Amino acid sequence: MDSKLDQIQLPQLNLPHFEPQLMEKEGKMWIFDSLRKKQLVLTPEEWVRQHWINFLITKLKFPKGLLALEKGLVYNKLLKRTDLVVWDKNGNPYLLIECKAPKVKLTQKTIEQACMYHKELKTPYLLISNGLQHICLSFDSVAEKFTQEKSFPEPPL
Repeated sequence: MDSKLDQIQLPQLNLPHFEPQLMEKEGKMWIFDSLRKKQLVLTPEEWVRQHWINFLITKLKFPKGLLALEKGLVYNKLLKRTDLVVWDKNGNPYLLIECKAPKVKLTQKTIEQACMYHKELKTPYLLISNGLQHICLSFDSVAEKFTQEKSFPEPPL
């Protein structure tokens, strides 16, 4: 009998390839999260997030200690969780990454949701990705507006 690991069809993403640690347990697929150092249920969104973590650390050389996952924040009295936040060396939020499943189209509504999280963290950069398409925005805090960027921000100093 084939295992779930043999049957699973993980989409090829528009991010550098990496070999995640996958395992099957309790009839579910799990992926090892190197930041939290634990197995997480493999969802399409988690597949995208783990690719971003790998890309930030291995290719862009972002220090691992500056990345935080699912940071809780309160917005309109509701507890929300960000997907991935990169901090600068002074402990200020630098980059907010909102991950969506590859099947989720990046629409104005998706961007507005990420902007809600941004209102709390006020990062200089905001990135929204479904793993196939990425929208990178820089935030001008004086003009209170976003500008779409053509390239990805450098690791924070």
